[in-house]
Amino acid sequence: MSTLASLLLRDRVIVGTGLGAIVALAWLYLVRLAGDMGEMAEHAAMGMAMPQAPAWDVVDLLFLFLMWAVMMVAMMVPSAAPMILMFVTINRRPAQPQPVALRTGIFALGYVLVWTLYSALAASTQWALHAAALLSPRMATTSRYLGAAILIAAGIFQWTPLKEACLRTCRSPLGFIVSRWREGAGGALIMGLRHGAYCVGCCWALMALLFVAGVMNLLWVAAIAAFVLVEKVVPGGQHISRAAGGVFVVAGALLLLRH
Repeated sequence: MSTLASLLLRDRVIVGTGLGAIVALAWLYLVRLAGDMGEMAEHAAMGMAMPQAPAWDVVDLLFLFLMWAVMMVAMMVPSAAPMILMFVTINRRPAQPQPVALRTGIFALGYVLVWTLYSALAASTQWALHAAALLSPRMATTSRYLGAAILIAAGIFQWTPLKEACLRTCRSPLGFIVSRWREGAGGALIMGLRHGAYCVGCCWALMALLFVAGVMNLLWVAAIAAFVLVEKVVPGGQHISRAAGGVFVVAGALLLLRH
């Protein structure tokens, strides 16, 4: 094996291991948090909580933001791994002034920053739903009309040109990096921000489905994360994405018709 190939393999192993560790820590946090919230939900169901849920303050909003931010890391970093590892591959050049690990970390930081902004919006939305008494103790909407609207909107979005364009970009790591390459640490940050923007554009509606199933329903969190990974990396994933859109619309319609 050549020296360059050995260095590239080492870089990819180091970055892949680091990504795996970050995702594992995020999931451990979610499992612990889900257990705590499950106990509180059980108490509420048994009548041990106040009949009227207390208003949330700024501290609660910050907690929600942290929860969503960690959840987005757990759900989205696995599907971003092919893009990040491709960045490592292209970045390994003798003329590159910055270390590979540094530029890769900055690229990943840009990606996570965009999802962090989405987390702030999601946390604010959850806070508003709580204030309107539209959330259960398990953080799922109590309104079948709202739940149906989210399902139908998510389903329709799966068929839109925006979804198709963003998904196509996410499914082509090499094409994205080559066509949008920028030098330097600042360039790596901009590339990460752009990739994060495409990823949010592709998956924002899927994340909104958590308000239907329960924000801390880990089975649904894992299922949505797995679906995102499938539609991004599996051959024919774009067709799976469109088929799922039809399923979401039907599920929303059935929810509306339920008495």
